[in-house]
Amino acid sequence: MIISVNSDPNRSEFDLLLGSTIDELNIHAKKSTKKVATLLGRNLEPYVRDVMTDLAVGTIFENSIELIGGQKFPDIIAKKYYGIEVKTTTQNHWKTTGNSVLESTRVDNVERIYMLFAKLASPIEFRCRPYEEVLSEVVVTHSPRYLIDMNLEHGKTIFDKINMPYDTLRKKESPIKPIVDYYRSKLKPGEELWWMDNQTDVGGLKLRFWNNISKKERDNLLVLGMIFFPEIFGKTQDKFNRFAFWLVSKHNIVCPNTRDPFTAGGTNDFSFNTRVYPKVSRIFLNLFNNIPNIIETILQTSAFELSEYWETKTTEKTKFFDWIDLVSEHAKKIQDTKHLDIKQILTELSLR
Repeated sequence: MIISVNSDPNRSEFDLLLGSTIDELNIHAKKSTKKVATLLGRNLEPYVRDVMTDLAVGTIFENSIELIGGQKFPDIIAKKYYGIEVKTTTQNHWKTTGNSVLESTRVDNVERIYMLFAKLASPIEFRCRPYEEVLSEVVVTHSPRYLIDMNLEHGKTIFDKINMPYDTLRKKESPIKPIVDYYRSKLKPGEELWWMDNQTDVGGLKLRFWNNISKKERDNLLVLGMIFFPEIFGKTQDKFNRFAFWLVSKHNIVCPNTRDPFTAGGTNDFSFNTRVYPKVSRIFLNLFNNIPNIIETILQTSAFELSEYWETKTTEKTKFFDWIDLVSEHAKKIQDTKHLDIKQILTELSLR
């Protein structure tokens, strides 16, 4: 990696260009909402490049805006010194997973990088901040990656936490070590730190046991489990496997027996619409009792994300009823649910 020793050239002019770009993109978001809403992922990068290129005419940055593309970091560069990393989300928040801590694909000579973030949920909005100001934590997927929070308060970045500036950390031969040392210092009794190297394939830095997390967090995870993994309402022997892997890979939680949180408590009668259904399995009692939370969570989750978990196509308009269909199809395979019309019960519960 080539490191520049010069102070930032034309910084004030570039900040003005970025400010104008964000203003223009937000105007586009209001005037051409449907078009902008389709600019997911890499589709947004050339769009931003074009807006910046037009606005750079007559400035020192004219004819210097380049779209890098591929797997390089950042996505757009200006004067071969400034960089813009482009991120999008279809959710109504300002957080997402960012780039690798190792920055092995960083473009040479690019010294000052900004995060341009598009929130494509209504109302669509664009924001931009210096890259190092929005990196809150580190997680591990196929490599250690930053977490991005565009609302992050000053003094709350991962670099503040490890007491090391971003530019100092990124230039280290082993930038992971200070981060590992920081998280190790924060471990509580009963917690372990994932052993991290460049090949680690896990979802976080700390491991927790299911029984050690709060009831509120357990309840939220169970609701997500019922939504993301409708096969748990079926009869296959491995029906809880994906949920177990998800707990570890996404939430760093080990649950020795993933069946128990859903099924512990045995059967009971279920009263609904003046009718009493006898001997209903606990997993379905939990399902029925959580319908309000399930509805709210499905509405807040993008159809794209649900399609990935369900491994079948859904849409924003049909996602809740598609989920009901998936649950009822799996439930039909269980002998103990023959006296239940799962689809009808879930549909009617949702109308309450």
